[in-house]
Amino acid sequence: MLSLTSLGGAGTVTGSKHLITHGNTRILIDCGLFQGLKNLRELNWQRLAVEPKDIDAVVLTHAHLDHCGYLPRLVLDGFRGKIFSTSATRDVAELILLDSAWLQEKDADFANRKGFSKHKPALPLYRVRDAERTLLQFKPVPLHQETELPGNARLLLRSAGHILGAATAQIDIGGKRLVFSGDLGRFDDMVMPDPEPVTAADYIIIESTYGNRRHDRSDAVEALGDIIERTTRRGGTVVIPAFAVGRAQSLIYDLWLLRQRGRLRTVPVYLDSPMATSATALLHRHADDHKLAQHDFEAAFSEVTYMRDVEESKALSANRYPKVIISASGMATGGRVLHHIEAFGGSHQNTLLFSGFQAAGTRGRKLLEGAREVKIHGRWMPIKAEVAELAMLSAHADSDELMRWLGGFTRAPEGVFIVHGESNASEALRERIQRELKWHASVPMQNQEFAL
Repeated sequence: MLSLTSLGGAGTVTGSKHLITHGNTRILIDCGLFQGLKNLRELNWQRLAVEPKDIDAVVLTHAHLDHCGYLPRLVLDGFRGKIFSTSATRDVAELILLDSAWLQEKDADFANRKGFSKHKPALPLYRVRDAERTLLQFKPVPLHQETELPGNARLLLRSAGHILGAATAQIDIGGKRLVFSGDLGRFDDMVMPDPEPVTAADYIIIESTYGNRRHDRSDAVEALGDIIERTTRRGGTVVIPAFAVGRAQSLIYDLWLLRQRGRLRTVPVYLDSPMATSATALLHRHADDHKLAQHDFEAAFSEVTYMRDVEESKALSANRYPKVIISASGMATGGRVLHHIEAFGGSHQNTLLFSGFQAAGTRGRKLLEGAREVKIHGRWMPIKAEVAELAMLSAHADSDELMRWLGGFTRAPEGVFIVHGESNASEALRERIQRELKWHASVPMQNQEFAL
């Protein structure tokens, strides 16, 4: 029997894990961390519905934490198979996983020193050594080249846009073809390529992050410039929580375009994220995986000041001159950006600008929903700064773009499974698929098994 079970990324935009079972063969597509709401984060500590040692392989569509961040725990718990991905995804995963492991160790150590954990002692979900071991199990594969998987399965990766290395995954197994969208990028993006079309599948597993929304089609770069100029005219600083891989680099390019148009020429821009700085270097290494011309890339990134260490970051928080600070994490769940929100969030002069999806339960989501105080580093702080959002800067396809990608299939699949979205977004996309394409579509619940 061939079956599909979503072990995560069902009813939520985090924790993506989709298991294909065929006879004794088990292949996991993506292996992400749950983020946001506490009840979701606690799922990271529960055993999976399948023993990790019984999983034969993992296929990783891209290296954002909600798709790859559980891999070291999977390895710690006994997974010994290969992890198939593009070469760029493997390199991005190295940054993401080592940073995640370091933070896990740091947070556990802090909890033990301060004594606020109910666990004695508090333990990290995994350690740096687990992440390092995980990286040894990666097997990079090229786009558009069929690769053999365990159980006589075949894998074909195509570009998904979204971030460096992101791919859709076509898996032929048990006489059926399954196509996983991973996270689809935007069409006509200035930095990343369009999601490549796929023409045929028996089953499609598609994300639905923005399944119920359309991005504003106005000029995102000009809108970004308007917010920055409005803030700096009143003597303020713009703090942009940004995903270190993808969003930070696109923002730097957008700011360079504004300078080319004669705007923001006197406004300094700072990138305060060691991971984002390293990810920027990966754009050089994988020049064929994005649209930026070498001379534009070098010009754009030469106009940014990079904060290399903690002391420079602290000095930046103390600096009250108008400026733009780009810092991780993108949903304000941790990292250096929290110190900048502490420093600048309490003044009407400043702006907190969000440019990507904010999951339920995150500080970013709470601020966008109108919260005027947030808890940071154990204390509540008032937010008086302007809170703004430019959702059209998101690297995720919106509802129309998801439908455009589905329109590339030349025949109706046997079924569509809608994952990686909050329930209202997934349900809206399901209704749209059934109404416009007349295809059968389902929204899986976690650990619900579907016979294919």
